[in-house]
Amino acid sequence: MRISVLGAGAWGTALAIQAARGGHDVRLWARDAAAADAMARSRRNERYLPEAELPAELAVGHELAAAIAHGGAADAMIVVATPMAGLRGMLAALPDGARALWLCKGFEAGTGRLGHEIAREVQPRVAAGILSGPSFAQEVAAGQPTALVAASGDAALAQAAVAAFHAGPLRVYTSADPVGVEVGGAVKNVMAIAVGAADGLGLHGQDAGRPGLNARAALITRGLAEMMRLGLALGALPDTFMGLSGMGDLVLTATGDLSRNRRVGLLLAEGLALPDILTRLGHVAEGVYSAPTVLARARELGVEMPITAAVCAVLDGRLSVAAAVELLMGRQARAEAER
Repeated sequence: MRISVLGAGAWGTALAIQAARGGHDVRLWARDAAAADAMARSRRNERYLPEAELPAELAVGHELAAAIAHGGAADAMIVVATPMAGLRGMLAALPDGARALWLCKGFEAGTGRLGHEIAREVQPRVAAGILSGPSFAQEVAAGQPTALVAASGDAALAQAAVAAFHAGPLRVYTSADPVGVEVGGAVKNVMAIAVGAADGLGLHGQDAGRPGLNARAALITRGLAEMMRLGLALGALPDTFMGLSGMGDLVLTATGDLSRNRRVGLLLAEGLALPDILTRLGHVAEGVYSAPTVLARARELGVEMPITAAVCAVLDGRLSVAAAVELLMGRQARAEAER
């Protein structure tokens, strides 16, 4: 299969490597011409995934039109690996009849739309879906076992994703619930900031009165409840949140040391200012940009999301991490199943 991956960040690079290893004809597009040329020469993505060698069969370039022509046919595939802010423009550039998956997780800033809503608006004649799940790019590139889910209302597209990426240690499941998969991918990043902040503040319970491992478990569990409330309000299926893109991705992102969103929370607990944190990361942490949009969409639907609201207040500088934890713990008692 001809596959074009649009975006040469860590995750786009890792999946391009995976597809090339599987014997597909893969092109990786990088926005920056100098970066593309450097990758083509050195066979490494020194900025985003320096430890992984690019297969000799993987082509790298910076000409977008050529990349779209390569993967834009009805029997080929486009994989959009840009941040959420770039998804609209990439989808709009695709030809009618193309097949497209995106990797970005979040709600679009400004509009509050999920990926499938953007696709329906800007290019309804493209078969569209999302590839998501608990995954760190470094581990996929290193050939470590990973499971993902391809979600689309187009069953043939989901099966094409299996054909493209299901090989060796990478397993791809399919789902007909892109709404649930997308909500899970967006909200888990926000919850990872919350868990990272609590972990950083509490030093795993070594200081009396501070959050510890009990708090981590509570935040993950109640974060899943918030995720489900929003998803169900948007029309998702409840079982999706017990799967890879719900509980699986939430646990990984909230607890894994490679998680950028968790790292944001840890550094916030240290007292660093958000601009300094983002400079130190050097990569996009989608939860920072998704949090206010998640909260706005929830409020439009009348969905209560107290953890998300607390994360927004901390990111905006309206609350300290310690004050946010105190606020959450001071909420009125209620039945666990109450929405």
